[in-house]
Amino acid sequence: MPPKPQKAKGKQKPQEEQREESLQAVVLADSFETRFVPFTLEKPRCLLPLANTPLIEYTLEYLASSGVEDVFIYCGLHTEQVEDYINSSRWKLPTSPYKTLVILKSDATSVGDAMRDIDNRDLITGDFLLVAGDVVSNISVEPALIRHRQRREKDKNAIMTMVLREADINHTSRPQSRKPVFVINPTTDRCLHYEEVHASGSGGRHVNLDPDLLSEQAEIDIREDLIDCYIDICTPDVLGLWSDNFDYQSVRTSFLYGVLKDYELNGKTIHTYIVADQYAARVRSLRAYDAVSKDIMGRLAYPLCPDSNRVTGHNYYYSKKGTYEESSVSKARSCMISSRCILGQDTIVGDGATVRDSILGRRCQVGKNTVIEDSYLWDGVIVGDGSIIRKAIIAQGAVIGNNCTVESGALISYDVRIADLTKISGFRRITRANHEGKAAQDLTSKSIVGEGGDGDEDSGGSDSDADSSDSSNLIYRNAQASGSMSSVSTLHSEGSDFEPVEDRTRRASFISEASEDSAPNRDFHLEATASILDGLQKEDLPENIFLELNAFRMTVDASQHEIRRAVVAAFVKRITNLEHSGTAMTEAVTRVLTRYKAVVERTIFDQDSHDKPDQVDFLLCLQKELTSREKGDTLMLHMTKELYDLEIVEEDGVMQWWTSKQSNEGSMGKVRGPTQQLITFLEQAEEESESDDDEEDEDEE
Repeated sequence: MPPKPQKAKGKQKPQEEQREESLQAVVLADSFETRFVPFTLEKPRCLLPLANTPLIEYTLEYLASSGVEDVFIYCGLHTEQVEDYINSSRWKLPTSPYKTLVILKSDATSVGDAMRDIDNRDLITGDFLLVAGDVVSNISVEPALIRHRQRREKDKNAIMTMVLREADINHTSRPQSRKPVFVINPTTDRCLHYEEVHASGSGGRHVNLDPDLLSEQAEIDIREDLIDCYIDICTPDVLGLWSDNFDYQSVRTSFLYGVLKDYELNGKTIHTYIVADQYAARVRSLRAYDAVSKDIMGRLAYPLCPDSNRVTGHNYYYSKKGTYEESSVSKARSCMISSRCILGQDTIVGDGATVRDSILGRRCQVGKNTVIEDSYLWDGVIVGDGSIIRKAIIAQGAVIGNNCTVESGALISYDVRIADLTKISGFRRITRANHEGKAAQDLTSKSIVGEGGDGDEDSGGSDSDADSSDSSNLIYRNAQASGSMSSVSTLHSEGSDFEPVEDRTRRASFISEASEDSAPNRDFHLEATASILDGLQKEDLPENIFLELNAFRMTVDASQHEIRRAVVAAFVKRITNLEHSGTAMTEAVTRVLTRYKAVVERTIFDQDSHDKPDQVDFLLCLQKELTSREKGDTLMLHMTKELYDLEIVEEDGVMQWWTSKQSNEGSMGKVRGPTQQLITFLEQAEEESESDDDEEDEDEE
């Protein structure tokens, strides 16, 4: 008798291994939130376009690349739309990487209800990925899965592994009002405590830790620099805990927090897997929508880029000008399309129109002399002549009349019609649907959409989520920068005698003038300088440094002058650090400016003009930065000479800077003293050149 049980046990082991190799995934297509109202009154969030691709496509692409074979998409509202989309997509073709792709219908009203319903259906047979339907990621989950299973073999109570991404605490895709804090044992990667803290407020910023936790752990890390993209590797025990605790309603603030708090009772542990060099984000808010869109255009989420053409029928190509375009795009010769734009098929851009840092879907029509900046126009949007749209989202089928203004933060939903000469003030949400998602013919307010318009302001309730006030607007405002960053540059602490040279770009006509010492400018300067300096120290590629800087610039609407200030401060800091480590000043200057010449060049746009305001502004920024630094006058000479030798600044630019009033006032005048020898050299060279020309003329005669 004894041998039989042993034989049976031997058969069970490979079956268990085979079951674990068949990875499953649960996609929460409904977030059970209202952050994307009014759009989600008529369409599920997972089908909203991100860079002209439905959000769920990014999630399904990620799962396919992770080796998932069975996918269960859990829907709430608008299930029929999700079902229709999936059934007509490539994911249902015989070539699909999925063995199973099932749409689960339910009347759940929270994530907790959904998880308990999934448990009752008895669909999950082993380890599974739990992800939201708005995840954009190129992270390889295999290393995390291997570590999860190894840990699971040793301890059956290790029920979940969270995949987290390192990022700056002020990264644009992070929540801004309530920020997640993870307390982790760095040796075991076990998460010991989770809490969401206010970024600011009278209550201060602190984490409430159990004193016993501190005494029991030899070492802990308190991490506020992690982006939680809600990619969790779970065992079936996770679903059991949801079912056993009906008060669990959300994944982090109730489930995670509750399991960690009740560790002494249930013994269950949750671990982390942290990545630093891959991309992951959730499009959980309008600010995140803007940030992730910019990341995709900047190819930070590669290969999840428009020109990958992963959606059936897409035919994007990436142009040399840095735009993504499909076929049959019609652009008038006099229009201006900046880099980092996406133009969908059959879109028309009229004479004199300007499209900057924006995404236009298919079949859009942009009228003559219209300005579209930092905005998102979905399929079939029509914009009349002479209109201005800034930092807004215009949904499919909407019509904006002639000479209209759509201010920052406005959301205009499906098929809304804005009459001519109408101004839509910032942060208004205009819709033609009521909160049951049905079209309402009587929902029209002439005072908002104008005479002949169609739509009204959405008056629905706000999201109950604690972070909703922070996440419900497209406009991005940075939290206060860390005080520890003040060492990056001393420029912000100087007097206000330095006035920036006028920004001549088209963008300047849409930004309001602000003091250099104002909080938004100061915050941008500190954070942008830190970002550039980090790239210089890591010796990142110049194009990667500038892509990240430019993406940050667009989120806060910074001027080119502010960009130059940040570049100057970071370069000076890097050169100074090299000098302190033993590198000669001239060698440090040559090393940094030669390698990262392209970064500086992309802040200067006046090479083809007689006046050189950009070059003058760059040298004034450099001069100002060096007024409070030891040997600043010497460094001013070496950097100016190297900038000239590398042809970043021209002779005319140097001379116009030297003769400007600002460069010769007060401490600014003192720091430029040694540079007189460069000026003398340029003047003598000019005189010799003129003399040679005169001699040639005489010889010809």
